[in-house]
This record gives sequence, structure tokens and C-alpha cells, in this order.
Amino acid sequence: MKKSSPSTAGGHPKVILVGNPNVGKSVLFNALTGAYTTVSNYPGTSVEVSRGFCDLQGSRFEILDTPGMYSLMPITEEERVARTILLEEAPHLVLHVLDARNIERMLPMTLQLIEAGLPVALVVNIMDEAERLGMSIDTELLQEKLGIPVIAAATARKRGVQEIRDLIGSHAGQPRAVFGYAADLESDVRRVANHLKGDYRLSTRSLALLLMQRDAEIDSLVAKVEGAGYAQVVEAVNAVVFERRVDLHLRISLERKRICKGLLEAVVRQRPLTGLSFAERLSGWTMNPWTGVPILLAVLYFGLYQVVGGFGAGTIVDFLEGTLFEEAINPWLEGLGDHYLPWEWLYELLVGEYGVLTLGVRYAVALVLPIVGTFFLVFSVIEDTGYFPRLALLVDRIFKRIGLNGRAVIPMVLGFGCDTMATMVTRTLETNRERIIATVLLALAIPCSAQLGVILGLLSGVPGALAVWTLCILVIFLVIGFLAARVLPGEQPMFYMEIPPLRLPQIRNVLVKTLTRMQSYFLEIFPLFIFASVLLWAGKMTGMLEGLVGAMAPLMQVLGLPAEAAAAFIFGFFRRDFGAAGLYDLQTSGLLSPVQLTVAAVTLTLFVPCIAQFLMMKKERGWKVSLGILVFVSLLAFAVGISLNRMLLWSGLLS
Repeated sequence: MKKSSPSTAGGHPKVILVGNPNVGKSVLFNALTGAYTTVSNYPGTSVEVSRGFCDLQGSRFEILDTPGMYSLMPITEEERVARTILLEEAPHLVLHVLDARNIERMLPMTLQLIEAGLPVALVVNIMDEAERLGMSIDTELLQEKLGIPVIAAATARKRGVQEIRDLIGSHAGQPRAVFGYAADLESDVRRVANHLKGDYRLSTRSLALLLMQRDAEIDSLVAKVEGAGYAQVVEAVNAVVFERRVDLHLRISLERKRICKGLLEAVVRQRPLTGLSFAERLSGWTMNPWTGVPILLAVLYFGLYQVVGGFGAGTIVDFLEGTLFEEAINPWLEGLGDHYLPWEWLYELLVGEYGVLTLGVRYAVALVLPIVGTFFLVFSVIEDTGYFPRLALLVDRIFKRIGLNGRAVIPMVLGFGCDTMATMVTRTLETNRERIIATVLLALAIPCSAQLGVILGLLSGVPGALAVWTLCILVIFLVIGFLAARVLPGEQPMFYMEIPPLRLPQIRNVLVKTLTRMQSYFLEIFPLFIFASVLLWAGKMTGMLEGLVGAMAPLMQVLGLPAEAAAAFIFGFFRRDFGAAGLYDLQTSGLLSPVQLTVAAVTLTLFVPCIAQFLMMKKERGWKVSLGILVFVSLLAFAVGISLNRMLLWSGLLS
């Protein structure tokens, strides 16, 4: 077989980071490159490959952080992306990062990488946690047995990072060790491999094993490369599969586990432990329904309600929006406008009712940014503890009822930050059915952080209103999910997720992630707020805005809302948070009763997704599905609002 040597003709030598989710690949990537990417304890943020550069020993290397993968035989879209990189790139070095605590389960993938003929080095990461659990790993002995470099590391604490940098700068050559399977299985592998004559990135041995396991992508690759000789390959594969039709996959897996068990003899030692640590007990509590639900409610109360709703949407917004802008900045700007702007149209554009400075900047800086900032702070703290994968396991049983599984908690939680980003992340779900259901629920019942913060701030002062809003959104989420799962055809995929250690968040990591997300979000929304202000100004000057408000007045009347509320729904089409900010203005102006405020908050939450989210829906699901979701969500939102208004007036619940 011909080997493709690492080439620098098209750029710098490449170092590819591979491994299971939640083993510290992204942390290592950041440590090597100095660039920041979001480090998460759940698969989802690593869907897209991160690239960076590292200067070592006078040479520049390109570092690629791939999505999480469990083996070279892909199941999920993430694994396909990672495997595609190994097939298409010519790496200087492949760093397989694994969790030291689960070394026996993850080492079979190391064997696959070695038998694929790739230039592999093994990073045994999270050694600090393993040692805390009483494990001792002789990495020097393991290196001798594997025939590849092995480095013990705890990259979150910078342990082993320098050794990895030195290895990248000096590494040369291919794996030396060859691990044999049982004689009959080896015979079958040779039987297929002998017919592979083309030039491939992976070894013929590795390709033969993947063909025997019916890997469709590898089969297409071989058909393309072998040409006329492909028929002989197919004949050999079919013969092997027919003879071993009962246990081929299991046999290959068991052989790899047998080899790994032998490799780890005398390498791993376990010291007896006296009992579970508090972190381990707490980890179990978070996944047990009887204790996990109260913990989740506590996280939501102290995290979202108190920090985002109380401190962010209350204290900070009151100061910035009320004291700073309303009492100081806006009057000063309006005074400057009266003095220096003789043209009415320019005055209205800059400092009028819908002025770029008095409305657009005020909404973005004083209302939305502090709410988003406090949400991202809470999100980063919770994320850094490792709680989200445990939440996925906790909600898996409920999510299965709505056609999803625990893995879908990733886009759902991200939706509380930004629904546009969360819609993009739905591509990590395994089936098209799941992606459509998740997209519908994100468009309908998951408020983004800014919208959520404003609504929490508004409703927290009205006894019972927040409870009604929460109950309505939760019921709609579950009912629509349940019905969608019955209407859309398809099977429920298997759910599995790597559980990282539960640990205290690192302050620097939390602050960097929070500031990075705030910067990214602000750079995205600020131009949109300015653009929305210009459109609203144009609508006011031409009379179109008044016409739209007038056209929606009958609908507002049916909802029991004042005609001025129509503007908040028009704002909401530009940005969900823009609409919520419009609702904030109505409330502070004293135009909404408790019933009206609750009805408006529920309807606006369920109302059409913003333009950015709709465009992302179109990109991910296509025009037909996206328009269908848009119409469905709009009609349902107003139907629920009308029904809720009548029920609250009839019951006198919030009167």
C-alpha cells in the first residue's frame, strides 16, 4: 500500500486532536494555540472543527480540534466529520486524547488509529482526577507496549502541556507496533486487504475491517479508488460477512478489548478507596429524578431567576436604562438634537422616539447587554462544573416522550442563550425527525436570554404572573413536542453521553468564556438594533408603522391588549429581545394591567422567531419546513394568547 506522507505544500504541518467528547481536547487546543474556543462539558460546541497555530522549535504547526468520536466506525454526524478529517488530511501527528479514568474503554480507539497507519501519540488526560480516585498509570510501560509516544497530562491544570509541545516539535515516523487478532479473524482481514491496491490515507488493514463492518462511506471510497478491481473487493467482503453474519461486529470489538486488557496489565493499578467523595455523591444526586429535579429547580431559581432576572434585568438594567439613559444620556442627546439638528427627519432618525441613539443604542447597551451578560455568566459557571451532561441524563426519559432524547438538551439549553445558535446546533442530533422537532420547539417555546431576562424582570413583580407564564410555556413545550413525536415518522435513536467529572468552576475560564460570548453576541446584535431603529424610523416617517399598528389593532383587542402593544410584536420580528424591550417600555409607561402583561409575555414568547433565527431555520431545514414552522408558530401563539386572556379574566386569577 502507498502511504501519503505529511505535506506542507498546501500549508503548515497539521496536528489533529481526536478523542471521545469531554476528554479535554478543546482545553488542550487552547493551551497549544493560545486562541480561545468555547470549552464545554457536553458534545455540541465541538461540532465545527477549530483551527489554530502553534510555533514550536522554529516551525509553525496547524492544530485541528475535531468533534468527539468514539471509534473510526462513525455513528453520529460529529464522528463522521472527525473521521473525514483523518481521511482527507495528511497529519504530521494525531494526538489521541483520552480520559485516564476510562482508559480501558477508550484505548480500543487508540488501537484503531495505530492499525490505520496514522502517526499517533497518546495523551492520557485528566490524570489528576484518576489519581484522586486511587488510580496509578505507568505511562512509560504503556508507551513501550504500544510503540507510540504516551504522555500523562491534566491539561486543565497545564500538566503535561509542555511535554506535548516538545513532542509535536520533534515527532517523526509512523507507529511501530502491530497487534494481531485471533488467527481466523486475521485470515479474514487479509482476505479482504489483499484486494485493496489503491492509494489511501488509512492502511489496507484498517479499511478491510471497516468494509467488513459495512461502513458505507469507506465502501464508496474504495469503489472510487479501485475502479475495476472493486468487484473483487465486494466479493471478498460479502464472503466474510456471510460466513460471520452472526457475530462479526461483536467479534472485532471483543478482540480489541482483549488486546487492550493485555496491554493494561501491570500498567494500571487501583488503590482501594474508603468511600465516595462528596463530588461523586453530588454527581449521583443530579442524575437521580428524586434529587435531580429539586437540584434543577434550585439552579433555575438562583441562576436564572435571581441572577439574570433579579440582578441582571433588575438592578443593572434599572441603573443603566433608568438612571443613566432615561435621566442623563437621552435628555442630553435630545437637547443636542434640538440645538444642532434643524431637520425634523434627521432629529427623528438620531434622537427621536425610534432614534438610533435614543432607542437602538439604549436597547442594545442598557437593556439587552446586561441581561445577556448575566445569563452567559451563569451559563459559563454551570457549564464549567460539568452539570449539563448530567442534566441530559436527567431529562432523557421526558424528552423521549416528545420524540427527542437527552442529547437534545444541548440545543435547548443553548436556546436560552441564543435561539439562532441553538438552531444551528440541532444538526448534531442524529435523525431528521429529531432536528425538525427540536427546531419547532426552539422557535416556539424557548426564549433567548435577553427576552427571558426582560420577561423575568417584568413578571417577578406581579404575584402569580411568573408562575402562569412558566406553566403555559412548559405545557405548550410538552404538548407540541408530544404531538410532533406522534405526527412525524421515524425511530427513536440510542442515547449515550460521556459524563465528565463534577468539579468547581475555574474563575479565569468562566470569565474568559463570558466575556468572549458577550463580545460575540454584542457584535451580532448591535448592528441589527441600529438597523431595526432605522426601519422603525422609516416606518414612522412614511406612516407604514402606524398602518401596521392599526392593522394589528383588532388582533390586540381580541388579545385584550392596548393597540400600542402591536409595536412590541412588530419589534419582535426583528429581534425577540427587541420585542421584549418594547414590552418593557409599555409596562414602565403603566399601559398594561397584570393580566395584560401576562398575556403579552406568553404570546410574545410563543410568537414568530426573529429574522436571524428564521434565516438559520431556512439554512438548516429548507424553505418549505421553515415557512411551515413560521405560520404554525404564529397562529398557535395568538390562539394561546386569546385563550389565556379569557381564562384569566374569567377566573380573576391575576386581578
